Order: sequence, then C-alpha cells, then structure tokens
Amino acid sequence: MKRLRSLLPVVFGGLAFLGLWAAIVWIGDYPDFILPGPGQVLGRFATAWLDGTLLEHTVVTLLEVLLGFTVGAIVGLAVGALLARSRRAGMVLSPYLVAAQSTPILALAPLLVIWFGDGLLSKIVICSLIVFFPVAVSTTVALRGVDRRLIELGRSLRATRRQVLSTIELPAALPGILGGMRVGVTLAVVGAIISEWAGAQAGLGWLLNIARGSSFDTPLMFATLLTIALLGVALYGVMALVERRLVGVRG
Repeated sequence: MKRLRSLLPVVFGGLAFLGLWAAIVWIGDYPDFILPGPGQVLGRFATAWLDGTLLEHTVVTLLEVLLGFTVGAIVGLAVGALLARSRRAGMVLSPYLVAAQSTPILALAPLLVIWFGDGLLSKIVICSLIVFFPVAVSTTVALRGVDRRLIELGRSLRATRRQVLSTIELPAALPGILGGMRVGVTLAVVGAIISEWAGAQAGLGWLLNIARGSSFDTPLMFATLLTIALLGVALYGVMALVERRLVGVRG
C-alpha cells in the first residue's frame, strides 16, 4: 500500500500532463503534423509496437547502449582508480579528460562515424565516450573519500595492495561508483541516439530521422521519443535495483 501511495503523485502528474496536452491541441486546433494529440500518439505507439517497427529499432539501440555502457564503464573504472591512486597521473591526465568532456559529443559524432563507419563500432565508441567521464569522476571521488583509517588498518594487518583495494577501498567506494553508473547508463541512451542521428541504418535515432524526413510522420516521432524515454527510465531502474541489492541504497 505504501508503494502504491507513493506512485499516486506520478500517476496524477502524468494524467494532468496529458490533459494539458490535449487541451493545447484542441484550443490551438493544430494539425497532426505540427502537434498530434496524446490519443493519436498513443495509438501510433501501439501500432508501431504491434507491427514490429519500434521493437526492431529498440533492439538495435539497446544493444548499442549495453555494449557502449559496458566498455565505457570498464575504462572509466580503470582510469578513475588510477587517478585516485596516483596524484601525478591526475595532474597529467585531468586537463585532457576535462578538455575531451567539454567537447560536445554532437560535434564529435559525425567525425567518429567517418572514422569507424556507420555500423555498430562507431555507436559503441560514441556511447563509451559519453559514459566514460561520469564513471571515471565518480570512481575517483569515491575512492579518494574512503576513510584512511580503514586503509591503514588493512596495511597494519599486512594486507597486500590488491587486498586493500578489493576488500576495503572498493566496497567502501561502491555507492559512489554505482551512482556514477546510474548517470552513465542514461547518458549511454543519449549517446546511442546521437550516433544514430550522425549516421546509421537502424535504431531509434535513425527512426526519428525517417519520421521527420520524407514521411513527415509526427505521431511516429512522438511515439519514438516516448520509447526512448521509457528505455532510459528502465535502464536507470535496473541500475538502481543493482545498487539496492549490492549496497542497500534506495534510488
């Protein structure tokens, strides 16, 4: 009952949003290609799922997101651990990492598609780049924030450097690291869509381009955007569940 009550504000907020949307369309008398009503969008959403259109492209985007997130998270963990353990590495690498992060991925995506092609590899590279920074930063901050007394205790018990890292530092830093991964998994969805915009043969970003292009199917655009949003929420929820299972944090 408590969980159901906590969902009531979300449900009422969603209904209020749909009502406002429908009122704007009715008052403005907008044509479908400018602003379709919620009923038309939900109908197009159902149709596109039933005929397999959205399912096909969602599977493609989901694969890109999962592979890109995995690669970006692994590299981010490794670099974050290096920056946390070595001040010199932080001094050398930090300016380049910040400079790379400051460059919009939207500007890099066309170049990466030219280098790696419009297939899966370029999508993985782009998703990895956008996931890497938040995971690396959260890992660095979390490892540096571990209580030094715990580390000294481990060393006094003659624990090796690897044992200190695996039994003391990583468990203590896990909430912060997983928090960065929660951010990273939603950014991976953004990276996949941007990469498909830059050049692709399938995926939800590609479907958006098709819907707004020759077909000018605005209800399909809204249905695709709804699918992207639901995909991001679902992946965030999975990461929150993993975090809750591992460290008992409610997200």
